Order: sequence, then C-alpha cells, then structure tokens
Amino acid sequence: MKQSDATQATPAGAVNSPLAAELQDLARRRRILTAPPPPLPDHTRIIAVSNQKGGVGKTTTTVNMAAALARFGARVLVIDLDPQGNATTAIGFNHHENRAGMFQVLLGEQTMADVRLESPDLPGLFCIPSNLDLAGVELMIALENDRTHRLHRALADHVTSEAQSYHYVLIDCPPSLGLLTVNAFVAAHEVLVPIQCEYYALEGLAQLRDTIGLMTQALNPSLRISNILLTMFDSRTNLSQDVANEVRQAFGDVVLTTHIPRTVRVAEAPSHNQTIITYDPTSLGAVSYLEAAYEFALRSAAH
Repeated sequence: MKQSDATQATPAGAVNSPLAAELQDLARRRRILTAPPPPLPDHTRIIAVSNQKGGVGKTTTTVNMAAALARFGARVLVIDLDPQGNATTAIGFNHHENRAGMFQVLLGEQTMADVRLESPDLPGLFCIPSNLDLAGVELMIALENDRTHRLHRALADHVTSEAQSYHYVLIDCPPSLGLLTVNAFVAAHEVLVPIQCEYYALEGLAQLRDTIGLMTQALNPSLRISNILLTMFDSRTNLSQDVANEVRQAFGDVVLTTHIPRTVRVAEAPSHNQTIITYDPTSLGAVSYLEAAYEFALRSAAH
C-alpha cells in the first residue's frame, strides 16, 4: 500500500496503537473522578474481605475500596484483623510501632474507640490497627466460651456508641481459616471476595464458599457472599480472560463488572503508607478501585 493510501485509510484522530487505545480508555474512565457520589446506605454495612487463598490482593482491596468509599463521602472503618498489619500501614500508620489495637480489643483490655485512628490523608477513613502481637490472641482466647463472638461484641458496642455512624466497616481477614477469620465471619453481614485472575482462582473460591456455608449453619445465618472482585487482571493474557469468564459463569451477578488491573503503582502505594487513592489518584489503579467502589456502593444501597 502506498503512503497516500495508508493516510487515507486512517482517519485523523483514529486510535492506531494499543497504547493509544489504553490512554483513550483511561481518559474516558477518569470521569469517575468528578462523578456525583453514589447513595449512602441507610445502615452500617459490615463486610469481611476474605479469601482463604493468599496473594489475591485481599489487603490491597480492603484498603483501596475503603479509601475510595471515603473519597465518595462515606464514613468508613477498616478493622485490621491480620497480624501482618499491612492494612494499618497502607492507611498511614507504622504497624511496627508499639500501639494498642485489635490485640487489646479482642482481649477486652481496650475498646475500639480507645484505639481507633483516622487516616492522615483522607478524612472519614478510620482504622483499628493491628500488629504481630495479634498472632498470639487465638491461643489466648481459644478456651473462652465467647471466643467466636469477641469481635462481634466489640464492634456492636463501638458502632452503637458512635455519635456519627459508619456507612461501611471493612474487615481485613487473615488468609487462613482460624479463630480470627471466624470472628470476622460472625461479626459481618456479608463477604467481599477478591480473586486473582490466575489458574487456581476457582479452587480457592469453592473452599471459601463451603466455609461460609458452614458458618451460616452454625454461627451466622445472615452471612453471604455479596460481591466478588477480580484482581490482578492482565488484559494481554488469555489466562486472565479465561478466569474472568469462568468466575462470571459460575457466580453471575455477584461478580462486580469492574476488574482491577495488575499495575506497579498499586503495588508501590503501601510502601509510602498510602492507598492508591491518595498516592496516585488519577492512575489506572486508582480509577479502577473508584469504579469498583462506586459499583459496590450502588449495590449496597439497593439492599
């Protein structure tokens, strides 16, 4: 084809490369930054963010969904129930510092109001912090009669005593099914499940669904999987597309339309003690979590 023919075949302003298409798509999606806020729920929604398979973006999803909801005007509490304390760090606090947190709350030594912290970067985003001490709490309460309901009781007391109620409480669960996760499932109304778009995704989800089925029979009949979020999606690979299709076929409308891409900026943000929402608010990762939170909020308001 001659140069003149090629020029005629490509209209002015047309997208003619994958990079240009991606940039055009991101520019369109950035409208979420100026979108009117979604409706707020009329009662506190308590969500356990859980997947028994590790490395799926569980903590990343917890803190970024929480930050996105707070950016839209909600009052959001993150409960860091993972002894690694990564959610605490991402919200702006060093989990290595010797401060009171979930360990003292579950032992009954402190209330949530005593240990609650507000994000230095985002008004309306609060955290009940964690640190490595929390790893020992399961052994310390294992023989107590109320061992599965300690979080439920502490959270109920905190929510009812607050002058301003929370719109959302997100509980960052450990990746294993231990007493801490059981406490989260007893306290929560629903479960948000992040799923990494890789080979064993459905296997981990099937295990979690069985676990929640047991929980509803024994301890919390109202618990349900309300939303599934696809994370670490790579549009360049057939694997991500195949996993996404399989999850959507298996779980239908429970799967959020939005998926979270694998990006370097999302991975960088916690090292700066920030969520992606404040670290790089116009990036692809921030836009994706804002879209996911918006969709999640619309679904929450409908319940």
